[in-house]
Amino acid sequence: MHKMLKSGSAGLLALYLSSVMVIAQQPFQVLSDASGPTIAGRSVQLDVSGKLLPWPTGEDTGYSYSSHFLTQWTILQDQLHRTKLPYFYCCYDFDRRTFETNPDHHWANSTGYLRAMMQGFVERLYPYTGDSSTVQSLEEFVDYELENGLTPKEYAWSQVPYPSADPGSRRYTGWSHHGEDYVEPHVVGEDGYGYVRLYEMTGDTKYLQAGIRCADSLLKNYKVGNESVSPWPYRAYARDGRSGVGNMGAYSANVVEPIMLFDELIRISQGDTEQYARVREGAWQWLKRYPMKNNVWSGYFEDVDPNTNNLNQVIPLELARYLLLHPEKDASWNEDSKRLIEWVKTTPKWPKYIVHGALVTTEQGDGKEFCCNPPGQCCDSHTARLAAAEAFYAWRTGDISYKESAYRSFNWVTYFQGFPAAAHAPFSDQWWFTDEYADGPRRLMDAFWAFPEWAPVDESHLLGSSSVVTKIRYGNGSVTYSTFDELSNDVLRLDFVPESVMAGGRLLHKVSHPDEEGYSFDEKTSALRIHHEHARDMDIQGQRSGKPPKYVRFDNPHLAAGWTLQGQYPAGLVDWGNDAWMIHAPEGKFGTFCLSLKDSKTTHASFGFPVATVFAGIDAYNGGARSATIRLRSPQTREKKYTLAPGQLLRIRTGWSDPSSAIEWEFENAEGLLLDNFAYSD
Repeated sequence: MHKMLKSGSAGLLALYLSSVMVIAQQPFQVLSDASGPTIAGRSVQLDVSGKLLPWPTGEDTGYSYSSHFLTQWTILQDQLHRTKLPYFYCCYDFDRRTFETNPDHHWANSTGYLRAMMQGFVERLYPYTGDSSTVQSLEEFVDYELENGLTPKEYAWSQVPYPSADPGSRRYTGWSHHGEDYVEPHVVGEDGYGYVRLYEMTGDTKYLQAGIRCADSLLKNYKVGNESVSPWPYRAYARDGRSGVGNMGAYSANVVEPIMLFDELIRISQGDTEQYARVREGAWQWLKRYPMKNNVWSGYFEDVDPNTNNLNQVIPLELARYLLLHPEKDASWNEDSKRLIEWVKTTPKWPKYIVHGALVTTEQGDGKEFCCNPPGQCCDSHTARLAAAEAFYAWRTGDISYKESAYRSFNWVTYFQGFPAAAHAPFSDQWWFTDEYADGPRRLMDAFWAFPEWAPVDESHLLGSSSVVTKIRYGNGSVTYSTFDELSNDVLRLDFVPESVMAGGRLLHKVSHPDEEGYSFDEKTSALRIHHEHARDMDIQGQRSGKPPKYVRFDNPHLAAGWTLQGQYPAGLVDWGNDAWMIHAPEGKFGTFCLSLKDSKTTHASFGFPVATVFAGIDAYNGGARSATIRLRSPQTREKKYTLAPGQLLRIRTGWSDPSSAIEWEFENAEGLLLDNFAYSD
């Protein structure tokens, strides 16, 4: 995942290592301008001041941001559905012509990080979409890991998750480059926290018990620590807890992950809370005494040898995020979070770049060697993390300069969605599941939580909550949902004006202060903020014409590029007839598989519905040199006409409310026409 190895590699690992050295030995500036005409091979879009706008639609932030994380989730799901097994590789490459994927067979499988990052992603994604299959996919993934990736019960680190595995291995005991049968305690904390939150999402106590086992092992193996030895080591042999030998490093500054696990169990009164509180306080004091003062932020990545000279940005930024979401944990949260963010932005340990006003950061380094590639190639998850911390800081403090900085960095991230053919991770053509399909998307979703006006303007979504959301349903002018906690602060953006907001059947009233029980609604941004204290079940009602749409995205599972659609796809939903439509490879402003006409000179085509359905719209992109025209009609609806300029991406919304049995299409100049995100309602 993150290559900063020093020695001991062989074969292809040596090739990776030599690639690191070639890049790393070149002197670098701490901050340099890397503005150019493309990012990840995609043409940049700039505003009137020359600042970077998002991709693919610079004029629609909500569409571009949501397109990013929805696309990444779709690709991940497609991979899981195609293999019918959880992933067994850290990363993959894809054919730049067909966009079919194949795994990398040589690098560490990052099991621990992906497990926790996936939980964090789905915890945000499910409330946003209302799609319960996201939670089901997460459960299947975690269940497999619990069955195949835990240490034996009699070990010093007992029944906790291993952090990694050899590529392709179906059981996990660590990456053999570092040794066998070892744990990374900060991953135990990170995964344990994810388990507990998954319990809160589902009510399944096996996840709670898994989280408690993680906390108990952290409790058992805790040490007071000093400047060179942390409360828990970077790595330790799982059987006897030995550390400080070979690749079993004694130091990791990443104690915020175990702290978060202890905090959550204490908050919900589960496990040995008295002892958790004692150890949590010890770890917190060590954090304040050492890394918060000397900035030795090392000891995170699963494929990096122990080296306290090699620092990274993950630990300080995740700590800053924790402080900003839980200011009650630190009386100096404002100063501390700002200092952490600024350290990442200014440290000479690795290079940073300005790309049309967007600050782009790499991930780690020691001042001479660094990871990773130039900013036109990767690494979007790390810049997303920085942007998320800045967005939360701007929201919490009102400092608009941080909002602007976050916005431009998030915009840069969007250029990496889907399959950007000209981009890749270091130091090959591969992509990492952790970075691209879990960690990065969850941090981009933080953008909407901090600033709901960045979310799609014509849709309703729950964007963030201080509590886990256990169920949610979007209706016609309504949102109903439940939170795990009775006390919660929730943020939504609505496509209707709320006429009533109820908590547990009790009417809430508008309030002027966020700490008062009630709600506020900003009519300019359609942002609804709710503070409820005595109920889990929420009911928001208003007026809106039309049901929220569902989507066909042509990706999950996808058919091969060039595949002619014959009959129904997906089964029971759309009948494409014969020989008119085909699946198209990612191209233009569509980052994943999409739809095109089989004959680009066609002037008429159609599709039907086995059961009469409301066709709500579709996204259309004109990659041709001339303006293209689309006319849509059916026996049950009035005709609609749309014109797309060359290079334009148009989000077509028909406004139809009557179900149709078939849709007739008429085209002019459709040579470069591509379609995606087919929207419909029952």
